[in-house]
Parts: sequence; structure tokens; C-alpha cells
Amino acid sequence: MIFFRLVLLLFVVSTVQAQQRPNVVFILADDLGYHDLGYTGSDYYETPNIDALASRSLNFINGYAASRVCSPSRAALMTGKSPARLHITDWIGAKSGTDWRTVGRENKLLPATYIHNLPQEETTMAEAFKAEGYRTFFAGKWHLGGEGSYPEDHGFDVNVGGYHAGSPFGGYFSPYDNPKMKDGTNGENLSIRLATETADFISESKEKPFFAFLSFYAVHGPIQTTEEKWEKYQNKAKKAGIAESGFEMERVLPIRQHQDNPVYGGLVETMDDAVGIVMKRLEELGLAENTIVVFTSDNGGVASGDAFSTSNAPLRGGKGYQWEGGIKEPFLIAAPGIAPRKISDRVIGMDFYPTLLDLAGLSAQSSQHVDGVSLLPIITGEKEINRDLFWHYPHYGNQGGEPSSVIREGDWKLIHYWEDERNELYNLANDPEERNDLSQKQSKKTRLLLAKLKSWLDESKAEYAAQDPIFNQEKHNAVLEKNRKVLLPRLEEERRRMLSEEYKPNADWWGSHATDD
Repeated sequence: MIFFRLVLLLFVVSTVQAQQRPNVVFILADDLGYHDLGYTGSDYYETPNIDALASRSLNFINGYAASRVCSPSRAALMTGKSPARLHITDWIGAKSGTDWRTVGRENKLLPATYIHNLPQEETTMAEAFKAEGYRTFFAGKWHLGGEGSYPEDHGFDVNVGGYHAGSPFGGYFSPYDNPKMKDGTNGENLSIRLATETADFISESKEKPFFAFLSFYAVHGPIQTTEEKWEKYQNKAKKAGIAESGFEMERVLPIRQHQDNPVYGGLVETMDDAVGIVMKRLEELGLAENTIVVFTSDNGGVASGDAFSTSNAPLRGGKGYQWEGGIKEPFLIAAPGIAPRKISDRVIGMDFYPTLLDLAGLSAQSSQHVDGVSLLPIITGEKEINRDLFWHYPHYGNQGGEPSSVIREGDWKLIHYWEDERNELYNLANDPEERNDLSQKQSKKTRLLLAKLKSWLDESKAEYAAQDPIFNQEKHNAVLEKNRKVLLPRLEEERRRMLSEEYKPNADWWGSHATDD
């Protein structure tokens, strides 16, 4: 068996060396939940193109984002380093320190300070591929800094639409109000445009190895779709049976309980249509057999806060939360010569960097991707990779998440909360919904995992939130009461309105009806 695995590993490496180096297409969705896809179990959203990609991919069913929010996760993908080590621990633009008091949340802690751009001294994945002769391309959401820290400043030859913004300022239909992308025909869809730009780059680069990074703004809010797609998903919700209520309270904010949002459904499907454009172009050009394709998301689906778009059930929480709904992601790699299968090893966003270098037959950047490991030994069947995974978020999420750090060791998951030093301990094999806290019953395991977690934080030189000396418990309770008595009923009313026959978001469905042709 060992001999067979070594032969397989040598075959993969020799294949890469014998032919033209493989191309890479990295597709990153924004705020897409693990269960927002057909192949991960959604009966509501329709994603045939991503499902087809999954059918020919390595499907890492225990794949994780590096953070519960976007900028830290994206920085980790680009660098192979954890957000804690990079000191990019919150979405860039979030308030921290005493400025946090201005948001009206009345919290016990002042969130940690963090770096607001991707440091120039980091060698990004794009720079590593460019140094090996690859043409590099970026399209879509960047959110890793402003002027001087755009995609073109970090190794991308071409940048379409990537700048400091974390959401599409002009919405999902042209005009886009994006300084890094020309407007299209009035009513043109943003996801389709980004995919078309990517496909055109592929056509222009077919004679030379390329590294293309398609980073959708979808499915981040504001959620928008066409009237036709809204009607389709409204009918699906009615046919399945619309629940009387759609939300319940989590600890801080209401959280969505059902996948029945017809606007979000249309947004997801359009993103899937866009993936189909890229995959079709690869096939038409005869490049599919020599192109590595990655598909993943930067954090969990938005079930709470922002647009309250989706439900991650049966996973608990969503974007911004410390539970599985905030960090578990679709994690697909389709590679030449590699048979599709499901893989249960625990993997994380930092692993893409060294893995793609290995799959392309390029030199490792060992001093750079220090928190990621190459998944090639798993892919070839040479060995399992058994290691602990860590997360650190010393902030309050817009969605209700709390300042906390997390370790996953095997099936065990420990969450340490920085407000009061309490812990939660879950066994994910028996309790994937994270409802049965075992921290008291398994006190020894709790202590051991906490010691491991704090050792990793020390080694990473992590930053921490601090106690707010003017915290007022009564004001904090008033915020929670308002969320229960005002916000929750308003969300229920908005849900009913969105599912009603009379729903009209504005005069022209966010501009999707306005075309010049």
C-alpha cells in the first residue's frame, strides 16, 4: 500500500512536469453558507453549475474559512497566514478601541485594534504564481486595503472591480459605482459581468499558464435579484409551505430559521449562472483538463445581522458567529488527474496557498504560508493530516458574534469567550449543532484545550479586546430588549412582505429592468 501511494504521488508530480503547467481558477463567493448549495443539501437554492463542479472535485467536507468575517479570511487565503498572526482580525473598516462606543452596542469590551491593509512584505499567492511565469488576474471583491494596497499592488497583472469596498456600492446591476470597473449596459448584472471578464481573460491567456481569481461580491448584501427570479423562489417557498414565523432570538440578535428568502435565492442562482460561464469557457477552449479549479466562501451565510439573508441550519449561527455556521464552508478542488471524492480531514483556508503550489509543481514558500499545509498528501492518499485548527476574533460581529477564540482538536471544539473567560466545549461528532455544552462535564478536556489555544495565541502574538471601563449593564440590556421587541417583529414583517404577491422593492427592481438594448 505504501509503495502504491508513493507511485501515485510521483505520478502526479511527473504529470505536472511533463505537460504545460496547469492553470488555476480560484472562485471565491462572499458570505455563502455551507448549506446554500444543492450539493450540500439545500432544497431551496438552485446551483447546478457549482453542483456539477462538486461532482468532479475533491470535496473537503470539514473545510473551514480562516475567520467568521471577510477581510481576515481573505488575507489568510492570500498569504497562508492566520488572521491572528497577520493582525487582520476584523473586516477592514470596522471600528475598534474606544471608537466602538459610537456604534451604540453598549458592550463590555473594546474590540482589539487591527491592521487595515494587506502588508506589502507578505508574498501573496498571486505573487508566487507570477514569479513562476503565470499571468495573474483578479475580478470582484478585494476588501484588503485602499490606495496602495489594491490587487495590482499585490501581484495581480489585471484588476477588474477590486478596491477597498466590502459590498457593491452601486448594487448588483449597472451602473456599479465602482472606480475599478467600467459600467456596463444599464441593468447588466454584476456577477455575470465579473464572470465574463474572467472568461475573456482566460481566452486571452490560453497560450500561457494563468492564475485567475474570481472573487464575487455575491452573495453579500444588499441582496438584489430580478423580478423573474424572485417570482420563481417565491413560488418555491409557497409550494414547500411557508412557516408562520421566520426568526428566533439568538443571544444578541434575531436569526433566520428557514431558507425561504426569494430575493436571496435569485442572488445565489445568478452567482451559479456566473460560475457556469467560466466553466463553459474552459471547456470550449479545451483547457478544462489542464486547469485546477477551486471553489469556496470567505465565511458563513448571513443568518443574522446585515441582510438576515439565509439559514445555515442545522449548523448553529452564521457569518460573524463562533459556531460552525460562521466558519464551515464549501471547500472544493478540481485538479487534473485527480479523481473526485469526499475527504473528511480537517482543512482551512490557509491550506489553499501551499496546496496550489504543490499541484502546479511550483516551489513551496515555506516562510510565507506558515499556518497552511499542503493537502497533496491527503489528495494522493499518502497520509492523513492530523492537526489542530485555531481561530481568533477579538471583536463583536455585526451579526451577534462575541469576542472569542476557538480550537478544534479532532471532534472536540472549544470556544473561549473573552468577556468573562467562560468556555463552551462541544463534540461535533455527536453534536454538530453545538447545543450540548460539555465544558463542565469534561473539565479536564476543557483545561487541556484551553492551554493549547492560549499557547497558540501567544505564539501568534495575538491582539486582544480590552475591558471598557464605562460599560453600563443597564444600557446593554436596553439594546437587547430593543432587538427582541422592535427588530424581531420588523424582520418578520419584512419576510412576509418579500413573500407576498404585492412585493415591489422599488420602481425598476434595483435597475435590473433598465437596459439599453
